[in-house]
Amino acid sequence: MEFRDLEIFQLVAEKGTISEAADELNYVQSNITARIKKLEKEMNTPLFNRHRRGMSLTPEGKKLLTYSEKILALKKEMKQAVQTNKEPSGKLEIGTIETVIFLPRILSNYVNKYKEVDLSLITGVTQNLVDQVLDYKLDGAFISELDIHPDLVSYEVFEEELVLITSKHITKLEEIREESILCFSKGCGYRARLAEWWYKDQQIPPKKIMEFGTLETILRSTVMGLGVAFVPKSEVAQLEKQGLVRFHNLPEKYSKIKTVFVRRKDTYLTPTMEKFIETIENNKVDLKDQPMII
Repeated sequence: MEFRDLEIFQLVAEKGTISEAADELNYVQSNITARIKKLEKEMNTPLFNRHRRGMSLTPEGKKLLTYSEKILALKKEMKQAVQTNKEPSGKLEIGTIETVIFLPRILSNYVNKYKEVDLSLITGVTQNLVDQVLDYKLDGAFISELDIHPDLVSYEVFEEELVLITSKHITKLEEIREESILCFSKGCGYRARLAEWWYKDQQIPPKKIMEFGTLETILRSTVMGLGVAFVPKSEVAQLEKQGLVRFHNLPEKYSKIKTVFVRRKDTYLTPTMEKFIETIENNKVDLKDQPMII
């Protein structure tokens, strides 16, 4: 079995078709098909269900995918561990929630100092990012601190305050009972905090929940009166100053939240990751002591 076969197998599993995997790798489709058949012969079992819409993993294929992710992650770690060059280099794949206000400063300090690193960034909600770190798909991620998985190690980045925001026409917290909740998809730490206060503490029956993909859309929708949102105060201070939204403060146990950076405990701490964590530590901020950035 070759590492390349596993890489191709993973890509076909992700894309769902031979043609898409071939296009991304710039291979002919027959090459991809031959690699998959070779791997199935070595495993002595079908790894994919073939159908008109493409390919989906069999139960055995799903098992192999789990091992494949670990094997390829170990391959990457092995290569980095034996490098004699201690200067950060290579790929670093990082995930982040959308509302890390000081992330550009951290990233710019890092990439300007370590120019041999190919850093890529994806956004998502906390739970999805955690899953990708646990599955070795990301080297690390900035997330909202909830219950940290035991297989992860976390590094505090900063603490901030969340506020419930409404359109300027809602003046009292009691008026929000019939309002829709505007939020990111399930797995968002802010959404979990609001749900805890809204449903459990206030015992307000769930009404309509509207999910959005970006913070900007959530804020614009709140200004237009579509509902209420629970967001970092630092992100909406200018809107409140302009009179476009109104703040409603919740108890500290719901409104105070930390952003942390997480990585797997069992992965080798490469110079590339070590210097990234060092950059985070050197740029730790307390939002209370920082001028507002708009």
